[in-house]
Amino acid sequence: MSQQQTISIMLVDDHAVVRSGLRRMLELRTDMTVVAEASSGEQAYQMYMETTPDIVIMDLSMPGMGGLEALRRIIARDPKAKMLVFSMHDNPSFISQALKSGAKGYVTKTGISDELIKAVLEIVRGNTFLSSDIAQKMVMQTITGDMSPLRELSVREFEVFRLLAEGKTVEDIGDLLKISQKTASNYQTIIRQKLGVATAIDLMRLAMRHGVISQ
Repeated sequence: MSQQQTISIMLVDDHAVVRSGLRRMLELRTDMTVVAEASSGEQAYQMYMETTPDIVIMDLSMPGMGGLEALRRIIARDPKAKMLVFSMHDNPSFISQALKSGAKGYVTKTGISDELIKAVLEIVRGNTFLSSDIAQKMVMQTITGDMSPLRELSVREFEVFRLLAEGKTVEDIGDLLKISQKTASNYQTIIRQKLGVATAIDLMRLAMRHGVISQ
């Protein structure tokens, strides 16, 4: 493959050792090169605009705005952006929200490395890709009818929900998502109404039950 056809990749993960391992694995191939690395959602957004890689491999759980919000912002700025989520989260709530945000693929960190390579190639070609374990979870959820109430939340509502479940205040959320405290408070009210929870404890328990935060 010629130099002009090399796939340029940006890695986004708050753990340097993960980024290093991914870089080594991807650059064993002659048709892939890592052009940028970011350790936060904020940095990812800035670096994407500077480097415009062919594809972004993005973690979801990071300090600050987090991967979902960064993903949403990048795609809002560049609707053609090709985003691949690479995360420890394998519950359908995160998967559906990532896809709703505009991600073209989702691969778990517990999966096999070959699937990440396949995902990159498929997404760059314009296709979508779910790792085998993720695809199975989504199918089983559809078959059993066990649909999470979190699917009713918009991408922004889900991100606010996640931050509330982690114990963030509306002031914290306003700062992280660059929205007013009033807007953050309004989101909190809407989320509680949609999910039928009355207190912060109820909200946290629901988040734990659906794997959004660890118990």
